[in-house]
Amino acid sequence: MISFFQKKIYLADYLHGLTDIHNHIIPGIDDGAKTVDESMGLINGFVELGVTNFRCTPHIMHNHYDNTPKTINKAHELLLQELERKGISDVKVNCAAEHMIDDNFEHILEKKEVMPLNKEYLLIEMSYLQPSFNFDVAIDKIAKHKYFPILAHPERYMYFHGKYGKYPSMKSNGISFQLNLLSLSSESYGAGVQKIAEKLLKDGLVDFVGSDVHNSRQLGLLKEIKLSKKVLNNLLPVIENTIQTFY
Repeated sequence: MISFFQKKIYLADYLHGLTDIHNHIIPGIDDGAKTVDESMGLINGFVELGVTNFRCTPHIMHNHYDNTPKTINKAHELLLQELERKGISDVKVNCAAEHMIDDNFEHILEKKEVMPLNKEYLLIEMSYLQPSFNFDVAIDKIAKHKYFPILAHPERYMYFHGKYGKYPSMKSNGISFQLNLLSLSSESYGAGVQKIAEKLLKDGLVDFVGSDVHNSRQLGLLKEIKLSKKVLNNLLPVIENTIQTFY
């Protein structure tokens, strides 16, 4: 008898060893964890999934989260001190940033106040309301500064959903894509985002994944995500590429 119901698989069972390159667990400097205790709660939750390696990426967003390497490193140090105080040595927490392409981005790029991943990759984002007017210029300048741009959560920019050709166009311009794992369920950002996330995976356009977890609620949602075998098979090479690139 043919089954019309496809078996679902928990994403959480396949995250062991992942390096999470996009999260907001550094305390008190953006819309993520507010305190060191909250940060530790998130880390402990990830450890239960076998995720012990983090590239923390607080926002740098002009007039909203005016972070600098100084403010980020200071908050990062608080977290490292707490890990040391608790005798936790098997968790690696490094810091970078998620850079909004806004009217101040090119300025901080020129001043060398950006915070790359692994010294060579720059995690960038745009507004969810409209594309950044200076996006193409910013990408050119990122390349001139010898960074590789990674666009965070391309599936969440709904203004591209009806212009899907924009995605391969950006890829051809040297932009890597980082998919949010939370996008693989409609519970976090909606069914439309999930549909595009799965299509980007199917079309081989996704390079890396990250959690983009800000709080315990989102971590709980991450643990409940179920995938079809087809989506999982498209996702596993991306998880492996993320580990190999950023471990």
